[in-house]
Amino acid sequence: MNLLLLGHGKTGSLVEQVARERGHNVDVLTSQQNPHASALTADRLRGIDAVIDFTNPEAVLENMAACTRTRTPMVIGTTGWYQHLDEIERQVRSAGAALLYGSNFSVGVNVFFEIVAAAAAGVTQGYAPQIVERHHATKKDAPSGTAVSMQRIVSEVAKVKPEITSVREGETVGTHVLLLDSQNDTMMLVHDARNRRGFAEGAVRAAEWLKGKTGFYEFRKIYRELT
Repeated sequence: MNLLLLGHGKTGSLVEQVARERGHNVDVLTSQQNPHASALTADRLRGIDAVIDFTNPEAVLENMAACTRTRTPMVIGTTGWYQHLDEIERQVRSAGAALLYGSNFSVGVNVFFEIVAAAAAGVTQGYAPQIVERHHATKKDAPSGTAVSMQRIVSEVAKVKPEITSVREGETVGTHVLLLDSQNDTMMLVHDARNRRGFAEGAVRAAEWLKGKTGFYEFRKIYRELT
């Protein structure tokens, strides 16, 4: 596949490495090379099978709009824009484009989401839920997209919206905890990322899965179909 990577930070640089290891051609545009999505012209996107975005919450909206206009498939690893989710979905479906987003592209985290959904049943039995997430000091959004997904999952299952506590320190890759507390005991579910490679592998596999499709997808709902 011919992939265009937007963003070349901690995770973006690993996406490039993984994509090349899997036999894909990769071009990269940094934020400086693509201000306000100005580089995402029809000519530039011609022949691109998928765009993978790991930029920031401000840039990603303009990048999605540009790719939607040309119907270039997009995989969005950037978080912090979900207040616009319904609007973006309408635009993508109306244009007949393809977009796959995820708060976290680690397969392990998405298995963890299913465990969170099962454990959330405890809320109806008197357990009080709380979410804690820790990330590196330079992470731009808080709470993390993964924590927001956990909150949404618990809310869907138990009709209770747990509080999220965010911690930013050092070089922490990403730790997410669901606490379920009662008078009798406490349950603690933890996902701790050792490195960012799992995120990168998931994003590249998502781009492979998206090829030839149209529609609006969430990684959490399709990750079992990856090859």
